[in-house]
Amino acid sequence: MPLTLIDTPEALASFLSTSRFGEEDPVCAIDTEADSLHRYRESLCLIQFAAGPDCLLMDPLAIHDLSALGNFLVRAVVWMHGADYDMTMLKRQFGDLPAKVYDTQIGARLLGARRFGLADLVLHYFGVELSKSSQKADWGKRPLTPKMVEYALNDVRYLLPMADKIVGELRAKGRFEWFEESCDSARRKVSERDDLREDAWHIQGSGKFDPHSLACLRALWHWRDQEAGMWDRPSFMVATNRQLIEWSTALTQRQPLTLPRHFRPDRVKRFRQVLAALEVLPASEWPERPKLLRRKRDRDFERKVELLLKARDKVAAELDLEGSLIASRAALEGVAAGEVAAPAVLLQWQLDLLNLNG
Repeated sequence: MPLTLIDTPEALASFLSTSRFGEEDPVCAIDTEADSLHRYRESLCLIQFAAGPDCLLMDPLAIHDLSALGNFLVRAVVWMHGADYDMTMLKRQFGDLPAKVYDTQIGARLLGARRFGLADLVLHYFGVELSKSSQKADWGKRPLTPKMVEYALNDVRYLLPMADKIVGELRAKGRFEWFEESCDSARRKVSERDDLREDAWHIQGSGKFDPHSLACLRALWHWRDQEAGMWDRPSFMVATNRQLIEWSTALTQRQPLTLPRHFRPDRVKRFRQVLAALEVLPASEWPERPKLLRRKRDRDFERKVELLLKARDKVAAELDLEGSLIASRAALEGVAAGEVAAPAVLLQWQLDLLNLNG
């Protein structure tokens, strides 16, 4: 009977020390599951692993020492799908990323795929329809149900054979170098990303807030964070970002607030304490409004943007690619305005396609 679950550090070390992993750059596929939909501080709950004939699960909640896997990944070539989140989880767990990360989603998009979810690609390449029944399961619970195990294994079961097909097609189209550069760039962004930003409370929708509204938003965001921590639930279960925006706006406009009926009395009490503190917060302690670069949108600027977009869309149509994959509108507007040099916002293959190397 094939091994399905590794749940001790000894078994993990033994599995990864076998001769087939002795090569200098072992190749594997990895996916991860966390409990971000169910807990305040998301934790790595499951690692799906495939290499050669092996397709199995590793249980970080049971394995107190994952160093054997960390040491393995340092020298491995790892395939993932939609790798940003999984790379983020591995970085938090091990403090570093695998030496090389390839993303089948990036590869599929560079081949022109418009539907590039894992289930879409497995159906396209193998004619297999994957179940999504455990997509929102609580991966922090044990034991895992047979349905959850099957769902998790399917996340990596097809990745390596699919990678072979995608690489073959990329090479045939002369786009494999684009793929490598794109994957390296994605890996670098995760590696350099600061996950502990002090301005995390600057949520979407607050861009035009004045200092008082920002003070309200900051206070409410920290209240929500504290409530989520005490409850051990994700912050959106306390209040959504949209609610924080609406409450902050109402406070600035001196409008009454209506709290959800399900709020417990102690939560309402702490909320009222936040409002009382805001009432006496001096204006000198309100956050400054972020300084936005005011772009001069004159006729010359619009003409440059139009020419760049037209050139991008022409190339995209010829290659049967999404235009945004070659260059986003925001990037092209920055170039047109002279705010950034093209090489600062575009990869080399994108520069080559748009003749922006000069």
